[in-house]
Amino acid sequence: MDTDLLKLLKSVDTPTVCNAIEVAQGRRGFDQFTRGTVVCTEPEGGALVGFARTASLSAIAPPTEAPEVIRTRRMDYYRYMAEAAQPSVAVVEDLDYPNAIGAYWGEINTTVHKGFGIAGTLTNGVVRDLGDLPKGYPVIAGSVGPSHGFVHIRSIGQPVRVFGMQVADGDLIHADRHGALVVPPEVIPTLGEAIRRLLETERLVLEPASAPGFDFAAFEAAWTAFEKART
Repeated sequence: MDTDLLKLLKSVDTPTVCNAIEVAQGRRGFDQFTRGTVVCTEPEGGALVGFARTASLSAIAPPTEAPEVIRTRRMDYYRYMAEAAQPSVAVVEDLDYPNAIGAYWGEINTTVHKGFGIAGTLTNGVVRDLGDLPKGYPVIAGSVGPSHGFVHIRSIGQPVRVFGMQVADGDLIHADRHGALVVPPEVIPTLGEAIRRLLETERLVLEPASAPGFDFAAFEAAWTAFEKART
């Protein structure tokens, strides 16, 4: 990814990128984003940006496969994450959702993933060890809980679904405390300019609205300029 675009994406929140994608596409209706409320372990930490490394797991019941099969898949999973090109995001579907109980994301696992160079995790599953997670490794999860349950990896590198959002290996993810989205590949070349244009357009309303003496007449003028700039 272009380093300037990566830096810009990290500097803005996910709602801004949602809007900017529509600017880049020239229409409303972008829908590749999560639904529902998420838990974010670093709500003030800025955006999580990177290419998806996908997997799925389950924890609500013991695995039915042979222990050696489970262990081999676990090691394959860690190898897959360790070999990820940077920037990357672990996107892991908990197949037990919305009844997820197993906190795969605790102090040890987040520290390991950070050590591999992964930027953070997006999961509909469970996070724990909130006071002990490594700084600079945000986890955006579905819930907080105390136990790992019978957690075991079920798939690696396959498409997953997290909070209603379909994610494939290699998709560009932008996520923060609001949720997450998949950036459509076709808008990546123009996304930086779309973000800058969006921010400039929003200032047409935000600056007058924050100034002393703002009233309806000032709003009407600002909104007219705002709508004109969006067309």
